[in-house]
Amino acid sequence: MATQLSVQPSESKIGQRKHITPQWVSLVAGGVAGGVEAAVTYPFEYSKTRVQLVQHASVAGTNPLRLIFEVARQEGVRSLYTGCTTLIVSFTNPNFDDQGTAGKAAVRFVSYDTIRNSLSDEHGKLSAGGGILAGMAAGTVESVLAVTPTERIKTALIDDAKTNRQFKSGIHAATVLVKRHGPSELYRGLVSTTIKQSATSAVRMGTYNILKEMTKRQGVAPNMMTSFGTGALAGIVTVYATQPFDTIKTRAQSVQGAGIVEAFKSVKRDYGIKGFWKGSSMRLGRLFLSGGIVFSVYEQVSALLATATSLNR
Repeated sequence: MATQLSVQPSESKIGQRKHITPQWVSLVAGGVAGGVEAAVTYPFEYSKTRVQLVQHASVAGTNPLRLIFEVARQEGVRSLYTGCTTLIVSFTNPNFDDQGTAGKAAVRFVSYDTIRNSLSDEHGKLSAGGGILAGMAAGTVESVLAVTPTERIKTALIDDAKTNRQFKSGIHAATVLVKRHGPSELYRGLVSTTIKQSATSAVRMGTYNILKEMTKRQGVAPNMMTSFGTGALAGIVTVYATQPFDTIKTRAQSVQGAGIVEAFKSVKRDYGIKGFWKGSSMRLGRLFLSGGIVFSVYEQVSALLATATSLNR
């Protein structure tokens, strides 16, 4: 999932340097944007994960779009949201502390804005290289603090739903996994997830930064539509540049689990090189929408919070 560049209404000058959105604004706006994005786009994520977990190309139902309709028809629309609660809301278990998509987005936005602030020039501008570096660092922080545990649970839930159905909920799945294998089980796939998350954030935020600067140079006034369009385009670039990392990560986090090398070999064995881009069509649908949604919602919520804060002073 992506973060944001600074929102104009909330910028201020300290000395000769512009500083971006306050951390608490990034936290709240990022959480709201992440929750909205996940609720709207989750069926694409569900379908993509199911397709990536299929072991043989000959197995029916490997077309992602067709899979959405088949699951909705046979198991009900509600089934398309299996694992969605884990992805959206925060919950706590005695053995770990984790956050869902709202929490992940909040961590991502705070990390990115903080790093961006330190790398931007005295006018608050960030270079293309700086945007990529800030995105990579933010993705690494997000993976360690929030993404890996929720992705592990979400992937295990979806994998389990097509076979044994031993897990009743996200919390139950986490509890069972921890009891069987210990707390470290929730961090299975940490390396592959961190590689995928840092690459995704670097490409997505770097692309967004470049596109936004281009629109500014063209004299296009920033608004909700331009934020949506720029974020959506950044999502498209991100899918094809980082899909292999996502596919390996999914295999590594299946119910049985696998090391990163084993996951790589299993994908190549089952599908060949093209298998590393398996599920890209559903991820494309999700990141196209999520890029537009998360950036535009974040911009709007940040602006509202900044305005409300200034009025209360």
